[in-house]
Amino acid sequence: MSEINLKDKSKVLLTANSLTRRFGGLVAVNDVSFAVNQHEIFGLIGPNGAGKTTLFNLITGLIPPSSGGLIYQDREISQLRPHQIAGLGIARTFQNIRLFGELSALENVIIARHLHNKSNIITGVLGLPPALIEEAQSRQKALELLELVGLSDRTEEKAKNFAYGDQRRLEIARALALEPQILLLDEPAAGMNPSEKHQLSEFIHNIRDRFSLTIILIEHHVPLVMGLCDRIAVLDFGQLIALGEPAVVRNNPAVIEAYLGNE
Repeated sequence: MSEINLKDKSKVLLTANSLTRRFGGLVAVNDVSFAVNQHEIFGLIGPNGAGKTTLFNLITGLIPPSSGGLIYQDREISQLRPHQIAGLGIARTFQNIRLFGELSALENVIIARHLHNKSNIITGVLGLPPALIEEAQSRQKALELLELVGLSDRTEEKAKNFAYGDQRRLEIARALALEPQILLLDEPAAGMNPSEKHQLSEFIHNIRDRFSLTIILIEHHVPLVMGLCDRIAVLDFGQLIALGEPAVVRNNPAVIEAYLGNE
């Protein structure tokens, strides 16, 4: 792993305080508390149905918590709307890819840039200088991000025509276009072969360092998580059963029983 400034790493960026989410009689996330440090790669693992994606949905405002709260940079965010949370610097990808299939790769990324545009609807409709300048800047930034994820030769191709792995990379480019401080990746290695998973691990390290990101990821491929993450949280039936560095989590009896097995 690349070295991280210890002073930066000790700064808490996001805190979950007794976070709980109920759906009727089902408790999907049950009294979960943890803190994520700046520049950390923080893994979230657990069996299917453990509450991992629900936790992502809570962090990004897609659903509100039933109780508990979320603190991001000393601000309570658990009641904010998704666009407000994105505007504060938290972006995500989805387990089920959510691209605009009929739009080009370039258009998919440019759309995310609109959150940072300052010009109003009048300057945009009339094509006045502020809007034109921002449009050019958004296009240039989108092109740079598509090059970063290896899609610079397919900028005008519709997103629906991309293979699964390329759609994953396009979704990451779109999330980066929001200029986040925290990037949440929901099963980024799903459907990838071992070589692609290794490349993904290197890519995640690269974007963490290049954009000074904090990354939280859900992933089922245990070797990738163990080799990539600084710390790992393990959920089981909505409860946090372990939290710590990979070597500690790997040998935790509760984690072995619930998720890793005797391997």
